[in-house]
Amino acid sequence: MKGKIIKGIAGFYYIQTAESGIYACKAKGIFRNRNVKPLVGDNVEIDILDENNKEGSVTEIYPRKNELLRPAVANIDQALFIFAAAKPEPNYNLLDRMLAMARFLSVPAAICFNKADLLQQDALGLMEDIYRACGVPAIFTSALEEKGILSLSNILQGKTTAIAGPSGVGKSSLINLLQPQIQMETGSVSKKIGRGKHTTRYSMLIHVAGDTYVMDTPGFGSLDLPQLTEGELWKCYDEFLPYEPYCRFQGCSHIHEPGCGIKQALAEGKIHKQRYGTYLNIYQELKEIRKYEGRKL
Repeated sequence: MKGKIIKGIAGFYYIQTAESGIYACKAKGIFRNRNVKPLVGDNVEIDILDENNKEGSVTEIYPRKNELLRPAVANIDQALFIFAAAKPEPNYNLLDRMLAMARFLSVPAAICFNKADLLQQDALGLMEDIYRACGVPAIFTSALEEKGILSLSNILQGKTTAIAGPSGVGKSSLINLLQPQIQMETGSVSKKIGRGKHTTRYSMLIHVAGDTYVMDTPGFGSLDLPQLTEGELWKCYDEFLPYEPYCRFQGCSHIHEPGCGIKQALAEGKIHKQRYGTYLNIYQELKEIRKYEGRKL
């Protein structure tokens, strides 16, 4: 029987099948011998061992169209990064790191700013301006007031979407509105540190309707991309691409060199200074990672 892994906990994989619901399965030892680990999102073949108790065994993992290392998930169509418009303030450095990862992995991305009810429209417009030029759609929602849910549903329609973002921004509340049958634990924001308390502890694929799935993916914050170097980072910023050909020097870092097309576009307001600022931060981070890895060799 064919199915999809929707959750994996303590060596058990929970397989959603079209015919008979969900089965709790172990993976055959052959996968361990091949150094292959089943992932949430995998399309699999299972043998039924106990129909009454819905137990089975994973016998085959079908080829993946993509795979993420952190979080460890497979076969996603897009990523949706959910941040709060306020309380807590958006961490643009983290958001742009996530967008860079998605771009590097060729995963389409979208942004959702929840808690939009806490800001005036002009403030929301300024946030939207930051991402208008980078080709990533941004929507505004309020889980509290149940606003923007239709726009969110339209973005998710017919896709398997990895949902990620900091804790305390309302991810679980939004998922609960999309799929009332799955009531996920919601968290609050710590008054002391102004950050959210973690509620999701493992990746889980949730069936919304038809061929629409959402995957809550804790841990999508580490820049765990060993193939990405600081010299290639600019390619992960879509709004940089039209201006790089105007750089005077090949291999321009877009930081110190004169005659840089990207810096000229920045000066002309064609690239948002907030986005360029996170580029500088991530560039330095990748450079430090490479230096550290070099010292280990």
